[in-house]
Formats: sequence, C-alpha cells, structure tokens
Amino acid sequence: MKRKKGFYSISVVAKMFGVHQQTIRMYEKEGLITPKRSAGNTRLFSEDDVDRLEEIINLTHKMGINLAGVEMILKLQRKMKRMQSDMNKLFDQMKGQLDEESMVFKDDAKKQAKRLVEMKQESIALTQSKQSGKPVDIDSEEEIEAQIVDDWEIDYEEDK
Repeated sequence: MKRKKGFYSISVVAKMFGVHQQTIRMYEKEGLITPKRSAGNTRLFSEDDVDRLEEIINLTHKMGINLAGVEMILKLQRKMKRMQSDMNKLFDQMKGQLDEESMVFKDDAKKQAKRLVEMKQESIALTQSKQSGKPVDIDSEEEIEAQIVDDWEIDYEEDK
C-alpha cells in the first residue's frame, strides 16, 4: 500500500494493516511500538512506527510468532545493527591504518631504489676511474640509468 509522509492516527494505521485498533494498543502496551502523542493525547504514528508495526504484524499474523518471540527478534535486530555499525567503523579504521602503512612502505621502497641507483653510480664512476686512471664525472642521472640498463642487459647468442 502506498503511504504518504507524515503522521497517522491509530484508526488509519489499523485500516492500513487490516487489524483492530486494540491489537495496535496491545503492541504498544507490550513496548513493541512507541507512537508519539499529540497535545490531546492522541496516538500519532510516524513512518518508522508504521514500518515497525508492519514488521510486527508480519511476524505475528503471517509467521505465527508470539509477542515474546517478536520482542526477542526485534532486540536481536537492533543488536545486529549496532554490531554491524561497530564492524564498519573497525574496518574503516583498519583500512586507514593499512593505507598509512602502505604509503610508508612505498616511500621506503623509493628511498631504497634511489640509494641503489646512487650505489650503482658510485660503482660505475669507480670502475671508470680505475680503467682510465683518472677521476670521472658523471653528467646526469639519465646517463647513469642508461649505463645501468646497459650493464644489466643480458646478451643472448643466436644458434646458427
């Protein structure tokens, strides 16, 4: 049934679900629903109240669950929602920590890679210095990286 937004009286809600008003009052007395009250003490059912009442009526009339069972089901649902919320917060917190650690590891890997390039540069300069007998200046990082790539390439002989 299509509902309008707002508050409903007990008679309208009873017609909506095809139950007697006394049934709705009993659910209120048992603490399963808590509609607001007007200045004249008239029950005013919000959308949330109507949704909850729909769930209660489904459990009692269609599934045959007694009111004690309905109360337990509703309590367990609330507890599950709280637990899900807590789990989501924990997952978000852990994701944040993981992202932070990932950044630290990436930065560390970059520093180590840079240090390896520097060590390779030193090695190339030392080798060239020993071969030529004089100190060698390395002009740019591009030349060094090209030299490193050349040194690390593997030559394969073709079978003839």
